Amino acid sequence: MASINPHINFNGNAEEAFNFYKSVFGGEFKRIMRFKDLASEEFPVAEHESNKIMHIALPIGKSVLMANDVPEVLGRTNENENRSKIIVSAESKDEADKIFNGLSAGGQIEMSISASPWGSYFGMFRDQMELNGW
Repeated sequence: MASINPHINFNGNAEEAFNFYKSVFGGEFKRIMRFKDLASEEFPVAEHESNKIMHIALPIGKSVLMANDVPEVLGRTNENENRSKIIVSAESKDEADKIFNGLSAGGQIEMSISASPWGSYFGMFRDQMELNGW
């Protein structure tokens, strides 16, 4: 069966964001590739962008959260204009609370986690990485 894996664009702080996500979810990065790893005559990379993330992947359960930094030549990505959601499904309320509390720390809670009218345990927030302009 197919699976869906979310992918996030960052403005130069993908590594910082993913270290934060790893601190909440645990695990190890599956892959980290920097722009300098692909640099060549055909694909020149500016020195100030060489250590930015070309690809990073963090397995979480059966899914993989992936991201990259957007090179400056492509402009800034603006999360406020391109609002996205990442849905996290947990095995228990305790696990859901731990993840919600960990990811929302330093962020902005939009809806506290609780039993919802549609029968799920649900909450919404903007994490600290999003509030800091990704």
